[in-house]
Amino acid sequence: MQNKTAIVTGSTSGIGLGIATALAETGVNLMLNGFGDAAEIETLRAGLAAKHGIKVGYSNADMSKPAEIAQMVATTAETLGSVDILVNNAGIQFTARIEAFPDDKWDAIIAINLSAAFHAIKAAVPLMKQAGWGRIINIASAHGLVASEEKVAYVSAKHGLVGMTKVVALENANNGITCNAICPGWVLTPLVQKQIEARAKASGKSVDEEKKALLGEKQPMLEFSTPESLGGLAVFLCGPSTSTMTGTALSMDGGWTAQ
Repeated sequence: MQNKTAIVTGSTSGIGLGIATALAETGVNLMLNGFGDAAEIETLRAGLAAKHGIKVGYSNADMSKPAEIAQMVATTAETLGSVDILVNNAGIQFTARIEAFPDDKWDAIIAINLSAAFHAIKAAVPLMKQAGWGRIINIASAHGLVASEEKVAYVSAKHGLVGMTKVVALENANNGITCNAICPGWVLTPLVQKQIEARAKASGKSVDEEKKALLGEKQPMLEFSTPESLGGLAVFLCGPSTSTMTGTALSMDGGWTAQ
């Protein structure tokens, strides 16, 4: 995959950074995207470029704004040479029962978790068609396949993302482009680690006890997935062995959706 270029949205931390790093290790050039401290992002960008001998750019495109998404795709093609891989990872969350769910939170979650992927794919597919090769990976969730209470917007968006994956796969089945979704369960990101530590502080239990309690609410396997493991799956989906794998929703969820 050397000399190919990937856009990974929401890649300045967590799952997105894990996927971007895994792609970088295979020689893929990167366009990073996300919010954060400018100096820290520049250190991250320069570090990936130096360590792996690749070109790495950064876009601060707001995933709730279609014009900025389209510009990010165009800028990637102009500055890095192509758009071969698109990983739609950016996402936000808010929880409340449906009758109390704020309208603005619904709109924001649908915009960033679902509509952003549509706008990015719309912009990238023509470039991939022209090249005769492309890999689109949508980071959905176990909540793209099953539901939980108080997550109406997130569940709706992730179910929609799985449906979008199927449509894009069908429309591009003979264009050299595949489109698949990854559906993680609990992933041990820095944000989740903070949540566990807060639970432990509130309950007086150990962090390890709270980890197992959190996992046990949904997953039979009391083990977190990691950003690195999701990165490995993303690399697999970009490789030659999966050239006919398209339109699928791949679970990495500790048995969550097997129940």
